[in-house]
Amino acid sequence: MISVRNLVKYYGPTLAVNNVSFEIAKGTVVGFLGPNGAGKSTTVRIITCYLSPTSGSVQVENHDALTDSLQVRKLIGYLPENAPLYLDMNVVDYLKFIQKMRAAEISQNGLRIKTVIERCGLGDVLYKNIGELSKGYRQRVGLAQALVHNPEILILDEPTAGLDPNQIIEIRNLIRELGKEKTIILCSHILPEVEATCNRVLIINEGKIVADGTPEELQASFEGKARISIQVKNNIGPFNDQLSRLPGVDRIIGTRHLNDNLAELEIEADKGTDPREAIFNLCKSTDSILLEMKREEISLEDVFRKLTGREE
Repeated sequence: MISVRNLVKYYGPTLAVNNVSFEIAKGTVVGFLGPNGAGKSTTVRIITCYLSPTSGSVQVENHDALTDSLQVRKLIGYLPENAPLYLDMNVVDYLKFIQKMRAAEISQNGLRIKTVIERCGLGDVLYKNIGELSKGYRQRVGLAQALVHNPEILILDEPTAGLDPNQIIEIRNLIRELGKEKTIILCSHILPEVEATCNRVLIINEGKIVADGTPEELQASFEGKARISIQVKNNIGPFNDQLSRLPGVDRIIGTRHLNDNLAELEIEADKGTDPREAIFNLCKSTDSILLEMKREEISLEDVFRKLTGREE
């Protein structure tokens, strides 16, 4: 579906994209992540034919983005971070204008626009000027303009930026629904959003792809010694004395006494072990009460920080 090969882009003497290669299969929802200045936006602009590469190639459905850009543009719907909206136009006229500009094939009665309006939840604001709409509705209009020509591929850059929590959930659900029938590249700084919506993640840093896999694969590749937090009541001393000697417990990271009979402990487990059952049994043998035990999993944010040098 999308094939990027040995992509290089210079801005004057500055190397923005450094020999980037990847392929995206049809029907995949890909999170494309990177810190500011990593080359993410430049790569997206090359794929969407807004920029030409210094060298390398991009092919979309076997159409070259450099020599056959018109056909590539027809295949892609693009929502940049700042949606290209005409604030003095009403919603329906704007969508008709965009559809005409893209020479989209439509039926006489405009069924495509009707479908997009319904899918993006714009029925209540059709005849309002875009400038009068809330941020959430403007983002919906931006998404509608990316869909109005029925593209096979959607590229969405920070689609939930500036939205309130309810609006974020609505847009996120819409992206999930669209992902059932379209290939999607989602650029976002909200990593839980990527975990919730994407089945593959690409991370770019300093112009190079530094990670490629499912969220679960990336998290597993950085799994080290697991951390387990415990809250215990009664007989804290005997419990604490024996905890470090349990099989699978590498060390006690810290103990915080909330009062004489209540403490919170954090331990580090040996790699590949799970001492939670042994901890539970220790509570029984020391007549301590286990109030809480939680294994802290590595998150996509942890992976991102490790790979991009943002880990403190």
